[in-house]
Amino acid sequence: MERFTQCLLTALILIVALGQFVQVVTRYVFQVPVMGLEETIMYPTLWLYIFGAVNASRENSHIRANVLEIFLKTERQHTILAIVGELISLVVGIWLLTWAWDYTRYAWRVWRESPTLYIPTFYADVALVVGLVLMMAYTITYLLMHVRSLRTAEGGAR
Repeated sequence: MERFTQCLLTALILIVALGQFVQVVTRYVFQVPVMGLEETIMYPTLWLYIFGAVNASRENSHIRANVLEIFLKTERQHTILAIVGELISLVVGIWLLTWAWDYTRYAWRVWRESPTLYIPTFYADVALVVGLVLMMAYTITYLLMHVRSLRTAEGGAR
């Protein structure tokens, strides 16, 4: 899974960079903008942002401001704080997922299209649901790992 994620993110970065390069060269060097290129770049850009967030969830490397860790002394306290953080992330993520699901159902029903090339915007709209589902799966995985490590530590301490 990690290899697939790396390849996907690399491909998306290359597509976005190439698209921007073509846009800059054609617009500013040749003075002939490519119509619809910005529309098509929007799709891989959006998926890149979403899968970047999923990758951060997979690596458990989101930016955090855990000020409480300074005051906690034991490993058990750190694990409990991590569990609380994962639970809060899970609650907020599920709340956002319900909104994203409602929006995706709306996007499916309305089936909007981009203004120039008439590409269905649903393919960009669904990225949020896919990303949030994957992020919640990783959050649950880390939550279970923290709970398991807390139980193991308590079992070994007895």
